Amino acid sequence: MLPARWWAVWLACGVVATVAYPLLPFGWAPVVLSGLISTGSAATIVVFARRSRTAAAWYLFAAGLIVWIVGDVAYARQSMSGATAYPALSDYCYLAAVPVMAVALFRLTRERGSLWSGTLVDSAIIAVAVGIVYWALVIEPILSDEATPLPARLATAGSPTVGVLLCAVIVPILLRHGHRTASLWMLTAGSGITLALNVVWTLVPGVPAQLMPFLYSGYLLAYALWAAAAAHPSPVTTVAAEGDRLGRSRLVVLTGSMLLVPALLIVQGERGEVQSSWFAVAVGSMALFVLVATRLSGYIGRVDKQARQLRDQATHDDLTGLPNRREFERRATAAVAVEPGQVMMLDLAGFKHINDRLGRATGDQALVAVAGLLRDAVRDGDLVARMGADEFAVLVRDTRPGEADAVAARLADLVRRPVHAGEHELLLSARVGVSSGTGVPAAELVRRADTARYAAKAAGGHVVVYSAGLDEQAEAAERLGADLRHSLEDGDFHVVYQPIVRLSDTRTVAFEALVRWNHPVRGFVSPVAFIPVAEDNGLIVELGEWVMRTACHQLAAWRRDLGPAAPGYISVNVSARQLSEPGFAPVVTGILAENGLEPRSLLVEVTETAIFGGGVAIEAVEALHEAGVLIALDDFGTGHSSLGLLRTVPVDVLKVDKSFVDEISESPGRAVIVDALIHVSNGLGLRAVAEGVETAEQAAYLRSLGYQYGQGYYFGKPVPTPGFTDDQPSIVSGTSRGGGG
Repeated sequence: MLPARWWAVWLACGVVATVAYPLLPFGWAPVVLSGLISTGSAATIVVFARRSRTAAAWYLFAAGLIVWIVGDVAYARQSMSGATAYPALSDYCYLAAVPVMAVALFRLTRERGSLWSGTLVDSAIIAVAVGIVYWALVIEPILSDEATPLPARLATAGSPTVGVLLCAVIVPILLRHGHRTASLWMLTAGSGITLALNVVWTLVPGVPAQLMPFLYSGYLLAYALWAAAAAHPSPVTTVAAEGDRLGRSRLVVLTGSMLLVPALLIVQGERGEVQSSWFAVAVGSMALFVLVATRLSGYIGRVDKQARQLRDQATHDDLTGLPNRREFERRATAAVAVEPGQVMMLDLAGFKHINDRLGRATGDQALVAVAGLLRDAVRDGDLVARMGADEFAVLVRDTRPGEADAVAARLADLVRRPVHAGEHELLLSARVGVSSGTGVPAAELVRRADTARYAAKAAGGHVVVYSAGLDEQAEAAERLGADLRHSLEDGDFHVVYQPIVRLSDTRTVAFEALVRWNHPVRGFVSPVAFIPVAEDNGLIVELGEWVMRTACHQLAAWRRDLGPAAPGYISVNVSARQLSEPGFAPVVTGILAENGLEPRSLLVEVTETAIFGGGVAIEAVEALHEAGVLIALDDFGTGHSSLGLLRTVPVDVLKVDKSFVDEISESPGRAVIVDALIHVSNGLGLRAVAEGVETAEQAAYLRSLGYQYGQGYYFGKPVPTPGFTDDQPSIVSGTSRGGGG
């Protein structure tokens, strides 16, 4: 078994042999050394070729090298015996070996891709140009010398001929652009050395005898480099660079090659020589013209292909292949200029949760599936585009009046069907905004449809048709958002506190902190109006942090002032936007530490909708619970109503929504949900708090069902400064799942 780094060992042997060979005295010593290096190199290539993807080419190269080595042995035997026969066996071996090795080199170094590549044409251009010069200056004079025997003339002419072939293959290798592996570097170096030595051997007549050992040592180094290239684990072949880029060095060589023929004619004309090889020059020149035209044709074709690809990339979405926003607006502008049309903007509800829960790859597959559904659902002449993220646009041309609603509803219904994304079957929901018009700029139609889509999103519906009133609503929301920012800076917000009581004796055990906004011009602004706006523009993150910091500061003050009479914990609502913020849990624990409060002094209230999608929100809730902060599931039963959440999410308190509490007063049979929820809470070890208690009858009925805690106007409205009595008890949580009060 050869060592893993045999290539380095053998390359070192080649370098040593290269240095030692010229220093050895004439005799059997240099012959033995060259024989060891040459045969060892051939054996190394054969042994390591079998693991390569280009094993056949390596075996062919090894076959040519073996023939070359036979020539070396024959030449050494001839030199030692003093024989002078020409052509000898060594000459035939060299002439036979070079074409085989040249073909193998081409196959080894050809960039993987098309066989008819630029490299092949470049090699042909170099071969024809150099071949014409060789023919005129070297080969034809040799062949026309009738004083020399025909075998000797053929052998002598064969050396420059195979040299042309070798030159045509090796020069493109030397000019290769882009990444070279270690194997390719060594193969290139060995080939370059061989080419240089062959040029000297062919074009320099009568090489002095004292220089011959140095030429032979160069061949030994080439042998070792080839063997090291075969043994190295890196591949020789590489993937063709996109577009077969015509590098500057290669262009210079190709230009020089094409200029060789006119240069030859100029030199011969200046010398007054008669051009006897005019037919070969003419044929070669025509061949050069055809090859150059072929090269330019292929290059121009690739440039055109790249231009088309760039145009597609500039106008189409990479993921879905649909037109992008720019292309949609361009084509929509042309369409609605001559005929009526509707623009529909569509997005996918809950798509962010898919990315968070299942990964971006699954999200991409879902987008591709939705794009396919929309593309298949429209008619020829209609247009579907991806506008970004999970947003799509549809242009329906020449639609009859009143049909827009039906088309939009059909598309929304189509997206609500199960969508297959890899191994997942996803249930999605679309919000659609519709606008229409003739002669209206497409960008304006898109804006109107977007406005309607935002209205559908805010209303929790599926399809909304644009009307001028939506612009007024959007502008009002923008103004409200701007006022929110100013009021946050000016301190127009304040926190009020609503008691949470123990139903058995109506004693306050905790408070829920609620934010209120008194605008200097608008007056009191309901949370129902400004919370959704703050959610949409992101200000809820800053506002929510301020509410939590204010509430915790207030609880710490109550504990300093009231001692045992202070409430056991403070409850603060947290939005889905806050939970998705990176580092939310450390912000909460930092606020507690600032105020000297233990984690169980804070109850964080989250809604089912905020955590149903999983992902970052669930991670934030888990991090808070691990830190000791209490978790409440707020408005339970009004969102996704998944009982599985109670098992998968670390919940301490279950807050039963007011809508279920209201049903108690209507009829005994309507209280079944409230009854069921207390059993669920007790069974899971959760603490249940009934919200929205407004009458004594509701409080009594809840107490009879087993509820221990309630909250609502019957016990107290939210106020900035709630009252306390000195005998107010302090509540410490004690259930198996935790939960204060």
